[in-house]
Amino acid sequence: MLILVLQLTYVPLLTLRTIFLVKNMTVIASLLGFAEVLIYVFGLSLVFSGDQGPLAMLVYALGFGIGILIGGAVEKKLAIGYNSFEVNLMEKNTDLINHLRNVGFGVTVYQGEGRDSQRYRLDILTKRSREEELLDLIDEYAPKSFIVSYEPRRFKGGFLVNSMKKARKMTILPRKKSNEVEK
Repeated sequence: MLILVLQLTYVPLLTLRTIFLVKNMTVIASLLGFAEVLIYVFGLSLVFSGDQGPLAMLVYALGFGIGILIGGAVEKKLAIGYNSFEVNLMEKNTDLINHLRNVGFGVTVYQGEGRDSQRYRLDILTKRSREEELLDLIDEYAPKSFIVSYEPRRFKGGFLVNSMKKARKMTILPRKKSNEVEK
């Protein structure tokens, strides 16, 4: 049982460490790696101590497989990082564009020439935690749109970066008490 618990702890840590490393969050990745190796070495010593036999190895492998599922679920829940979406429309959908902007998405609109007619492309960078919300809105306003997404490794400036800086400043500034009046 201890081997299974160790694997169910070790493998999600392995998954998260890999993700943090890919996202260039090396300090967090190294801390997770430290904990991961401690658990790994302890678990292997239990398996290969000779007292447990083939059953221990089977439990070890089973824990690894289940741990991958748990690690994936934890990563999906954390939704670390950003995604960039290119939304291609047959016609300019100002209702969609305005609604996306009103709920906090930065949208850049491009007009292009398709094979048969004009096309419009929306570029939208969003936090992964808002990805489903974005896709639901696009599906509601433009169900026939063509969508491509990718994960940017770097970005600088723009609406999202500026709004993150503003949000950070808002959390740093002291809050006014409710009985204070603005001058």
